[in-house]
Amino acid sequence: MSFDIPHLTEITLDDLEAVGIGAGILGTGGGGNPRLGRLRLQTLLEDDAYPDSVELVDPRDLPADATVASVGGMGAPTISVEKFAGGDEEVQSLRAIEDLSGETVDALIPGEIGGANSMAPLCVAAMTDLPVVDADGMGRAFPELQMDTFFIYGTPVNYAATTDERGNQVVYRDIDSAKRLEDLARAITVQMGGRSGYAFPLMTGEFVSEYAVPHTVSLATELGRAVERARDSGTDPVDAGRELLGGEELFAGKIVDVHRRNRDGFALGSVTLAGIDEDATLEIEFQNEFLVARDDDGDLRTTVPDLICLVDTDTGAPVTTDALRYGQRVRVLGVPAPELLTTPEALDVIGPEAFGYEVPYDPLPRDETGW
Repeated sequence: MSFDIPHLTEITLDDLEAVGIGAGILGTGGGGNPRLGRLRLQTLLEDDAYPDSVELVDPRDLPADATVASVGGMGAPTISVEKFAGGDEEVQSLRAIEDLSGETVDALIPGEIGGANSMAPLCVAAMTDLPVVDADGMGRAFPELQMDTFFIYGTPVNYAATTDERGNQVVYRDIDSAKRLEDLARAITVQMGGRSGYAFPLMTGEFVSEYAVPHTVSLATELGRAVERARDSGTDPVDAGRELLGGEELFAGKIVDVHRRNRDGFALGSVTLAGIDEDATLEIEFQNEFLVARDDDGDLRTTVPDLICLVDTDTGAPVTTDALRYGQRVRVLGVPAPELLTTPEALDVIGPEAFGYEVPYDPLPRDETGW
């Protein structure tokens, strides 16, 4: 299945606000602060030294033998807001895996469509004059790198690099599993101050066309535009986003409690919502991203891999885990996960049990449109 949206061929300055809104919603609370990602890309596209747009490539149009790399940022979202990037960490990591492998990358792809990590490949593309594949490896954001469809469906853990804002760099080759790479890169990222820029893995165009979640850059853009159109017309921007995604509203209320801590390179915690006009509550637990939602009886409303998206009640703007504050009025949307995330091999890696929840995955009902 696919959403009934226009598939873009480029991202321009006029698209940035919409991309930021949509990627923030799809990011389920994580993926890095979308505002910072938007400002970073805006700075590049407004600079005469760089092109004024980034080319998007439909994954179905990739040559089978094209070399594709994923680039982005790694670390806790709260630290990424407080500790600004140098700007070229991902480019340095990209060049490192090209040097290590002897291959030249033909196109870039987001590892996840969430938040700033949806923007990172667009920024690298502007700096390197490479196209970006209109797809990603998650259709949302997840906290660990082995949780993307690239690794789930068998791409080898061949070459990887992480770089910090001071140019310190660690390269990895032929790691025995994606989980092992996650553990090594996460530990190094903690030593780098809690944030690094990465590049990994190297994939063929044939693999990406089959196992990436398609057209998610276009989806994020159209989702943001739907929210903007609703604001401009005086209609409900939250409903506009929900309808486009084929999701459902799980709860509406205000934030009454937030527990959040940084540990081992993650932002961990929970947020409790209380209904405005009723006694009902909803608690959502997160590890960078929102993972499970429980009602006041402790019953599960939804779990990963389905998307739990918090948005501002009035504007429809995404509310990320680093920005949760007491008193915020929010609405909670539940969105069915992409089908690539619901197979048995995917659920072994990204289902609720993978995060320590001894509960079965009970998928949200799907609309006739979707992914």
